[in-house]
Amino acid sequence: MASNSSSFKIILGSSSVAHRKILAEMGYDFTIMTADIDEKSIRREKPEGLVMAIAEAKADAIISKLQTIDNEKKDAEPTVIVAADTADAILQRLPIGDNIIKDAEPTLLITSDQVVVYEGVIREKPSSKEEARQFMKDYSGGHAATVGSVLVTNLKTGFRKVDWDRVEIYFHEIPDETIETLIEEGTVLKVAGGLIIEHPLILPLIKQVVGTTDSVMGLPKALTERLLKEAI
Repeated sequence: MASNSSSFKIILGSSSVAHRKILAEMGYDFTIMTADIDEKSIRREKPEGLVMAIAEAKADAIISKLQTIDNEKKDAEPTVIVAADTADAILQRLPIGDNIIKDAEPTLLITSDQVVVYEGVIREKPSSKEEARQFMKDYSGGHAATVGSVLVTNLKTGFRKVDWDRVEIYFHEIPDETIETLIEEGTVLKVAGGLIIEHPLILPLIKQVVGTTDSVMGLPKALTERLLKEAI
């Protein structure tokens, strides 16, 4: 597959297999870094605000990581990064050189986040098998929505752009045995709201999706493409 990223590099700030698959399908070459932040420490009332805030926190954490890696390569004393630092503040303090952030070729960092909204309540990753089971029982014969954000940060210029996307999903009845199989398999424990529509057991049980499957999987292609172009 021909790469779309000949004029810039991409860092995908996610360990998600689905996100890697989607970005590869878009024709991009990329490297992967993870943020390792405490998402539960970030709270917002509205789902759109929450997913955008978490995507920004992930970007800030990865930028801090990159800065530390660059300093280690140069055997320099690391710059102290405090939790209150914004990405802009960190970027301003980075040494100018041939490092990954000030490379002649722009590097674009993609971070994202997603929640499920059910009857107005925000759902993140299930905290237990019991919670995942209840989530899926709620969806059975009903509907839920995914709200996801994408943030693209140009690491050379410091420019960043964030936006969000919402998809409505309507379900047929989900048999108890299907729910138990999915829980034992474990995948539903690792995704927002325990909701996964691309799974072979769930796909036939989807009545309607108002939006795109890639958005439900956490990385909407059209939104990501637009933000990449705006950031470059």
